[in-house]
Amino acid sequence: MADPRNADGPDTPAGDTAAGLPARKVAAAAVADLLGKGRALALEDALAQAGRHAGLDQADAGLARAIATATFRRLGFLKRVLHARMAQGLPEADTALTALLATGAAQILDLSVPDHAAVDLSVRLAKADQRLAHLGGLVNAVLRRIARQRDAILAEFRDPLADNTPGWLGARWIAAYGPERAAGIARAHLSGAAIDLTVPSDPDRWADILGADLLPTGSLRLRDGRAAIPSLPGYGEGAWWVQDAAAAIPARLLDVKRGERVLDLCAAPGGKTAQLAAAGAEVTAVDRSAPRLRRLSENLGRLSLNARVVTADALELPEDPVDALLLDAPCSATGTIRRHPDVAWTKTEGDIARLTGLQERLLDKAARLVRPGGRLVYCTCSLEPEEGEAQIAAFLARRPEFRRLPVAAGEVGGLSGLVDANGDLRTVPAADGPLGGTDGFFAARMIREG
Repeated sequence: MADPRNADGPDTPAGDTAAGLPARKVAAAAVADLLGKGRALALEDALAQAGRHAGLDQADAGLARAIATATFRRLGFLKRVLHARMAQGLPEADTALTALLATGAAQILDLSVPDHAAVDLSVRLAKADQRLAHLGGLVNAVLRRIARQRDAILAEFRDPLADNTPGWLGARWIAAYGPERAAGIARAHLSGAAIDLTVPSDPDRWADILGADLLPTGSLRLRDGRAAIPSLPGYGEGAWWVQDAAAAIPARLLDVKRGERVLDLCAAPGGKTAQLAAAGAEVTAVDRSAPRLRRLSENLGRLSLNARVVTADALELPEDPVDALLLDAPCSATGTIRRHPDVAWTKTEGDIARLTGLQERLLDKAARLVRPGGRLVYCTCSLEPEEGEAQIAAFLARRPEFRRLPVAAGEVGGLSGLVDANGDLRTVPAADGPLGGTDGFFAARMIREG
């Protein structure tokens, strides 16, 4: 990732060729796209779409990503700051203006970009946009005021849950986890995510080679969170792959044996598929997205692992029961906000209601795809109980042929706090947790009787 502090020097040239201007244009366009109504893109997709014809080099692409990510990471706070410094308040319905101001403010407050560069280039972007050209003076005045008041503004930011979290999400987390734990989750979202690796063999050796810490659950965590992954030892020969420590647990809970027939539903991008294949199972990886499965196949090739890859709707699969099944169900992804801060601002409570219905249908389909005596692990990267604990309670109530196989503390590195009273896995991204911060994850393991 580019260092935004080195993006612009004091002699920024005029015109559309000004250093850093294309990157800022892409960042503002991506943020505006995601803030627009009816948008379902992820930030990386929005950046790719906005930059399709921009011709950004690697440094500028990194700068655009850094600006957009910083904007979403503190979007609630940035909106408050902007609203308080505009006579008529922030017109959030005007997503182009909101995105331009928010990306400018994020550069000043969070990225240590020279003030003149953040202000001047934001004004140029406004003047170059026919819809915003008449607001160049406003953009200039607001951002200069923020630059003058930087220290006082940053001192205002004390409560990430109240100041920086959408109200509906904050209320849900307080109800589910209590005020203190909810506040810890919100704090963790400000720091971003560590880089964790799954190493199928000799993790102690690779920890030494990579300068990583071996976590209790078996994952490695890089001490250098800015490492260029493809340049690290072992990447080219497929000795490991990037996978959050929490995301690596569900496949381990399935405890597959060599030669077992295993289904991995909703499999892309493939970290769990790789775990199952590395354990010697005969894995079929299923996903609806052909592009995402191409990436999965490329990853398996790098890792020298084999799996049957099928592009299909899991609900339409023929019912040929297998020994074990992993269902990483589509969800609101609120457990991944540390690494994907746009999720907090692009998802709604309505999305959760819609997704729980799909999860229910997928669970019932999965039940029919597991042989008697076979295992089923259901997981989601969501913090919302409806997509985890409540989903499994309802499944077991309507499917008496299944019973829970509780997770033992020894299966998660002795971290009994990761296992709830029912024996299900629950992780949260609180930075002071037993793993020092992971994605929010839920997983339940069940067996089909008979």
